[in-house]
Amino acid sequence: MEKGLLEKTGKPLKHWISIVRKENFEKHGQIISYLKNELNFTHGFANFVAHKSRESDAGSINSDDLIENQYSGKESLKPILDAILEIVKDFGGDVEIAPKKSSVSLRRKRQFALVQPSTKTRVDLGLKLDNATLTDRLEDSGPFGTMCTNRVRLTTESEIDNELVSWLKTAYEQAG
Repeated sequence: MEKGLLEKTGKPLKHWISIVRKENFEKHGQIISYLKNELNFTHGFANFVAHKSRESDAGSINSDDLIENQYSGKESLKPILDAILEIVKDFGGDVEIAPKKSSVSLRRKRQFALVQPSTKTRVDLGLKLDNATLTDRLEDSGPFGTMCTNRVRLTTESEIDNELVSWLKTAYEQAG
């Protein structure tokens, strides 16, 4: 996106960020409106510059900070994430751990799992499994929609057992 911005406008991202910051906008929408109406930006480039100028996109935030924010007030659930990350690291060197604002995506060639602290007492592990048989633990995707096919609700680290590791491993293998 940054390269496209330079090609389209002839100016680098840093230039546009400095212009936006001089205006002292309080809201994201104000930045977009300004860039579109005053500088003839397309919505996509205006949104990109707005996020970068406010450092509100996932790429502008440190991964550790994203995870810390996810588990703020839910610190007792963090060992569940830590255990899952340790397990998937052993699957292969091609596992990508990608923290987002509200979850951590686990990818290979495509996403195979998603770890999300959904409540103060529960982590939802979303899995992308082909034709998995539902059980009392392995549910339909629930809140994940099409991002995952299945969900496992976890409240303690002790629920990460051989069955769960097997589902994770299968999802990893199917993503390759």
